[in-house]
Amino acid sequence: MTVKVRFAPSPTGRIHAGNVRAALINWLFAHKNQGVFVLRIDDTDLERSTKENEDLIETDLKWLGLEWQERYNQSKRFDIYQAAADALKAAGRLYACYETAEELDRRRKVQLSRGLPPVYDRAGLALTDAEKAAFEAEGRKPHWRFKLDGKRVSWEDLVRGHCEVDTTSMSDPVLIREDGAFLYTLPSVVDDMDMKITHVIRGEDHVANTGTQLEIFEALQGLFPVGLPVFAHMPLLVGADGEGLSKRLGSMSISQMREDGLEPLAITSHLAKIGTSDPLEAAPSLVALADGQDFSKMGRAPARYDFDDLMRLNAGVLQAMSYTDAKPRLAAIDADLGELFWDTVKMNLHRFAEVKAWAQIISGDITPRIEDPAFAAKALELLPADYGRDSWQAWSGAIKEATGAKGKALFMPLRQALTGMDHGPDMGALSFLIGREKIAQRLKG
Repeated sequence: MTVKVRFAPSPTGRIHAGNVRAALINWLFAHKNQGVFVLRIDDTDLERSTKENEDLIETDLKWLGLEWQERYNQSKRFDIYQAAADALKAAGRLYACYETAEELDRRRKVQLSRGLPPVYDRAGLALTDAEKAAFEAEGRKPHWRFKLDGKRVSWEDLVRGHCEVDTTSMSDPVLIREDGAFLYTLPSVVDDMDMKITHVIRGEDHVANTGTQLEIFEALQGLFPVGLPVFAHMPLLVGADGEGLSKRLGSMSISQMREDGLEPLAITSHLAKIGTSDPLEAAPSLVALADGQDFSKMGRAPARYDFDDLMRLNAGVLQAMSYTDAKPRLAAIDADLGELFWDTVKMNLHRFAEVKAWAQIISGDITPRIEDPAFAAKALELLPADYGRDSWQAWSGAIKEATGAKGKALFMPLRQALTGMDHGPDMGALSFLIGREKIAQRLKG
């Protein structure tokens, strides 16, 4: 059996960390098993879906490295959904209901006031043809509900183990609205069957839905004779404090992360590792992440999404980046000063764009910070005539001998004079890159 999974985002907005985590785990699972990753755009909401958001979803996924092998738009598959709806109607599993939203709300309130569960009473099933005609004459249009079997539905979940949902305690779900629009559930099940999806990997907020969907799967076997998919329901993300994600983190889009200079491998490493038994560190590649993907490593507790951890991984990705990989990006921002430059400054980067400031410090003009002119003058006097790759140690040693300064009192004034900064990369390599001429100019202020 070829593994086949899907990611089905809705193009009503930008994709963010929460739904990209689902895309990532699906992609990793497919890649590990030499399977197929399907991108299925859930654009059945024609009013809210936009081509701009659809294009941005594709851009974000490609930027993260999550390429797909098959792609579909649900808005172009309404005929298939209608055929499934007709089959369910013919089987007596999809029935018309004419209650308004206000009437349903009143019924729920009455049920709650009596201590009863607010479950739909299936009044639509008892309607006669005459009653339906009367509602139609009033101008009412029916919404369509799926008749649940009312049983315990069970499955073996790759994350949660044995799961059961009792559909007797659930309202028959609405699959088609009054305006004829298909709601999420029916297209999702029909597509999973028609596309032969083998594994449905998603958040645990869909567990209750799975009971309903498994009944629809079984009801449509005559139209789509395929096996039931395997399910994996992942714990949801929470903030670093264990509470629900704040609005800022929960809505942080991947496109915003890209604009903020985060590395795609840092984002994917973070989302793949949180909530698992693996150490939280940057992976060398997406392929390496896929090789290590295993649902048995995934815990049941919510996964903590800590932005500080993400930034630490982002720095780790940059520190591990070779000059060969960095070179075209350095050239694009006019900051390619060679391999020694990259290897020297990358250990101090949190975002790639920060490299431009270090290129300016080396090849451009800065404002030196000189708090002790006498110390700077003595350093200039002792500056070797030929400043080489290994000159820093001998030069700083000579300054120490002449001034008596040592430790921070020795190195901080030199760093401030040569770079204008209090912190930064190794001064041995950095001073060599700056060069004797600029060192002399900066010691003069």
